Amino acid sequence: MRKRYGLLVMMLVLALVAAACSSDSDGDTTTTTAASGGEETTTTAASGGEETTTTAGTEPMAPPTTDVGVDLEAGTIQVGLLSDLSGPFAGLVSAIVAGQEGYWAYVNANGGIEGLQVELVVEDTGYDVPQHVTLYEQLKDQVVAIGHSTGSPHTVAIYEDLVADEILAIPLTWYSGWTAPFDSNTMHHGSPYCIEAMNSIDYIKNDTGAATIAIASLPGDYGLDSAAGAALAAEALGLEVVYSNAGGIIPGEDLAPIGVAIAESGADMVWVTATPTTFPSIYGAAIATGYEAAWGGASPTYSPAYLASDFATQIERDWYWSTYYLPWGTDTPGNQLVRDVMTAAGADPLDFYAEGFVEAQILEQALRAAYAAGDMTQGGVLAAAKALDTVDFAGLAPVERFTGTPDEQLNRVTVINRPSLADAGAGGTGVTTLDPAYTSEIAANFTFESACFEL
Repeated sequence: MRKRYGLLVMMLVLALVAAACSSDSDGDTTTTTAASGGEETTTTAASGGEETTTTAGTEPMAPPTTDVGVDLEAGTIQVGLLSDLSGPFAGLVSAIVAGQEGYWAYVNANGGIEGLQVELVVEDTGYDVPQHVTLYEQLKDQVVAIGHSTGSPHTVAIYEDLVADEILAIPLTWYSGWTAPFDSNTMHHGSPYCIEAMNSIDYIKNDTGAATIAIASLPGDYGLDSAAGAALAAEALGLEVVYSNAGGIIPGEDLAPIGVAIAESGADMVWVTATPTTFPSIYGAAIATGYEAAWGGASPTYSPAYLASDFATQIERDWYWSTYYLPWGTDTPGNQLVRDVMTAAGADPLDFYAEGFVEAQILEQALRAAYAAGDMTQGGVLAAAKALDTVDFAGLAPVERFTGTPDEQLNRVTVINRPSLADAGAGGTGVTTLDPAYTSEIAANFTFESACFEL
């Protein structure tokens, strides 16, 4: 399925342009001056943001070189999104795509990329690897970059083509392999699954005094990268592993026995990395026995819908939700932008929009750098992205570094949250943050050279 900007984005553009037109007296003024001098122009950010004054150079910038996906005459930049909109992560990914649409509508309403309007070409992969590959082959002759690619096996399947075609992709997956070795044509962001496990387990142990742990996960990079981090954390913290089933959560099979086995282990803490559709069977079977423990797992395991389920009170009691960005209601400029943009579109509060903003902001910086370098070819955008030193998300997510060794680039910061029925009842997203930037000693001292789990 292919879709371009729909009703959501039309609403966003109208709302943001209206906000921009009415905010002249609301914002602060920031002035930046080009080195060569020239005429001064003033633009006002949408949604009551800052008024920015810039002084253009005396010589107009020459048009950049282009090949695929950038049409200077039409004034457009096309970006592809290979998204799971109908598979196991559809609920998560649909919100992330909405976040991307919202952010690019905001950028376009405020002048675009040097006047060029960004258009998204969204394809539904259904979380199917062959379909992912087929759709990439279609998009590579249409878009300047892949701004979103759901799934590690799926992105790995197109990786050699990305390299051969000199095309950038931003994976929607926190596999540690995007920092190395699959780093030449991708942009990592967020703490990888294995680092997330180290941080979360360390926090839970400190918070609860747990002495034993049960570990279970899906197979593949998602589950096993996370399980590898959990095993390293357990060893470093002296936690006794009383149940281990890394790779044993198989979608479509009866998963209740895993939950019963976890309960029978009597573990003080449980680390489960699953999908939002497989986790409830495991958790439900465990708590049905009367079992209580501290539970956690890689961020995509959890769904806000759990707070409307039959086990809402238990999940609030048990779950520690680690994330790669700050929740919707957090008081940062980055979170405020998410709220302004998505609220203007009439969207309900949802934390997952933030990931779309993070992905889009990484690509935005690459596109602006490529334009400044005079090369907006596919290879030029890739080169500009890989030359970015850091990208700052104004508090929405930890700063990312893209230069230096893999160990220097590795993101070691995790956000630690708990579910909150009170917050959900008050119109929030059902989250309360315990620590907005947690880095355990285990993660801080971890020497990273390649993926925690090798594909």
